[in-house]
Amino acid sequence: MANENLNDLSAFLAVARERNFTRAAAKLGVSQSALSQTVRGLEARLGLRLLTRTTRSVAPTDAGERLLRTIGPRIDDIQAELAGMSELREKPAGTIRISADEHAASMVLWPALERFLADYPDINVEIVVDNGLIDIVAERFDAGVRAGGIVAKDMIAVPIGPEIRMVVVGSPAYLAKAPKLKVPQDLTEHRCINLRLPTHGGLYAWEFEKGSRELRVRVEGQLAFNDIGLMLSAALAGFGLAYLAQDQVQPHLDGSRLVQVLADWCPPYPGHHLYFPSRRQQSPAFALLVDALRYRKLR
Repeated sequence: MANENLNDLSAFLAVARERNFTRAAAKLGVSQSALSQTVRGLEARLGLRLLTRTTRSVAPTDAGERLLRTIGPRIDDIQAELAGMSELREKPAGTIRISADEHAASMVLWPALERFLADYPDINVEIVVDNGLIDIVAERFDAGVRAGGIVAKDMIAVPIGPEIRMVVVGSPAYLAKAPKLKVPQDLTEHRCINLRLPTHGGLYAWEFEKGSRELRVRVEGQLAFNDIGLMLSAALAGFGLAYLAQDQVQPHLDGSRLVQVLADWCPPYPGHHLYFPSRRQQSPAFALLVDALRYRKLR
């Protein structure tokens, strides 16, 4: 039977159950004449009489009883499921997977999620920390997080954090005995703590900018990590200079446990962005999360 006949079946079921066209029409919110015409059209297409009509009553025929018994529960299940789908719109649920680097996960995502998840207990969020650049579509992630807002052309990027400033820091004990630093090239005379990039396996080159000048410096030292938390610990312990996000090291700068150098070579750049495929059909849960993460600059 064609899909458009589902409404006709629902009309028949209402009459068969109410045993009355007037009550069934009121329940469906249609006129009695329109309901009668709908049922007659269904009977004509089936080639069977489904209802016996008298001036005083309406009753299902044998064919009508069979249809009521077999099709009725299925139509009820469909209507219940559709009602459940409507409830999902009112009460968003589901699992959202996000790939993010360590800094974004701890400093941007988690503070926002801590508030968001309390309001939506039926939404689950999985964050996979990865400092590399993965294919979020191939790896079946709903979204990824990247600093700078530069993403592939088929992606939508939504800002979720303020500007980021990378800084070069070292412990007072290390700097007291180390050569003076005036320009990034002087880093070649220092012990530096490297970051190993998982995507290509190489060491991250420290980036600097001053006016129109841009520099990338490859540094050397005893230590290399793929974890920025360990880089911070090593810097605090005096093992050399580290290149880290200012918001992560600010408490240590305020407490004089770390000292910033080359400050005039470290300008801010666009912060973290949540990105996802432009062709993605957003679920209510995902749309709510995007809105909750969206960065709104204070005026």
